[in-house]
Amino acid sequence: MTYEKLLATNRQARFNYFILDELEAGIVLQGTEVKSLRQGLCNMKDSYASIRDGEVWMYNCHISPYPHGNRMNHEPLRPRKLLLHRQEIRRLERDVTKGTTLVPLRIFIKGNRIKLEIGIARGKKQHDKRAALKEKQVKRETEAALRSRR
Repeated sequence: MTYEKLLATNRQARFNYFILDELEAGIVLQGTEVKSLRQGLCNMKDSYASIRDGEVWMYNCHISPYPHGNRMNHEPLRPRKLLLHRQEIRRLERDVTKGTTLVPLRIFIKGNRIKLEIGIARGKKQHDKRAALKEKQVKRETEAALRSRR
């Protein structure tokens, strides 16, 4: 059984997109980025991934500089290369068509490696978002009513 620890999530992704498929990828990081991630200093809110020259890259993922780092600290918003097998990249190229995009969902530690879960996503319309909020509110109210009855 492999050890898994969640480091960061993109909570807006599941609200703004329908996730059609999920894929686990490795990520190329510098030493201070790993230390910052282990401290939870990551913001994935506006991040996205794209395929360029047969490679998958993640953009706009803000990993804060390591507080105890020196002048060799990393740049917070630099593009980061994702590690995938060639077949997986070809599948992504085929599946990511007009109307869909690659969205990073979460960063986690699996074993002793830092992994990224990316999803093939289609954007939600405004009425879809409203319906999701309403459904969440109804669920919250029913759970509260059940708790108060006990």
